[in-house]
Amino acid sequence: MIDWLKKASASAVSRCLRLSWDARGDEVDGIMSRAVRRGLARREALCPSRIGLDETSFQKRHEYVTVVTDLDRSRALAVSDGRKEECLDAFFHDLGKERCAAVEVAAMDMWPAYMNAVKRHLPNARIAFDKFRVENMSAKHLGDAVDMVRRREHRELSGKGDDSLKRTKYLWLQKPARMRDDRRARLRSLASGSLKTARAWAMKESAMQLWHYASPTWARRAWEAWLRWTSRSRLEPMVRVGRTVRKHLDGIVNAVVLQATNALGESMNAKIQRVKSRACGYRNRARFRNAIMFHLGGLDLYPGSPAHTKA
Repeated sequence: MIDWLKKASASAVSRCLRLSWDARGDEVDGIMSRAVRRGLARREALCPSRIGLDETSFQKRHEYVTVVTDLDRSRALAVSDGRKEECLDAFFHDLGKERCAAVEVAAMDMWPAYMNAVKRHLPNARIAFDKFRVENMSAKHLGDAVDMVRRREHRELSGKGDDSLKRTKYLWLQKPARMRDDRRARLRSLASGSLKTARAWAMKESAMQLWHYASPTWARRAWEAWLRWTSRSRLEPMVRVGRTVRKHLDGIVNAVVLQATNALGESMNAKIQRVKSRACGYRNRARFRNAIMFHLGGLDLYPGSPAHTKA
């Protein structure tokens, strides 16, 4: 039964083996639940050094569960309801103070509840925002800020009969390396002038070059120099982005230097969505949590038997 449940949905297994899987009978669910309980009882004491924290959707209407992932072993360690700070308290309490102190890196996105929980429970862990996610998010925020500067300046120039910024929105947002030669030449011509949009664009492009440092000292110096540039620019959209970056600077520097990514956490999220899709969704939170740990917890699920050889 356990082998079949790893390959097919619970409803398909119940049909083939003529067991119940509905509101009144739960033979299949009982087998899965007991397997997970066995696996958790047999699991060695957790001592992860790098963990990932990520949320995954349980149902529509923004209902989530939080998944804690061991980034070194690529397995789910715990699943809890919601994505509030308190939802991680039980996991960290079970981990214990000594093993909490041994966690070195906590990779996550910029969710305040996760940051607060880590700061409260993991005294030695460095918070590292997912490098690729933060880099993409920064690119989006910076792109939006550049476009806002462009729109404001375009209105000012149009009032004076100057249409130099007309139809240039995507010129400032596209990466120069991907442009055709004629568009690149036009961008170069505009960027070499005294346009406010050109200054905002230069700040955006400069920020994209700050993700390659190996030294935390030099990474912080580079980001702080960029922040001083934005704060003195008198371009309000760029100033606002700079404030957001400054608020999360420690996590950004750690992401740059540690090259920490929550890619395994994101991969775990994708696997969870496949488990959910195979089951055509879950209406019961306990069954959803059990399914995640059954398929992705790396647990020894089988009943004890002298003849059994699987780990």
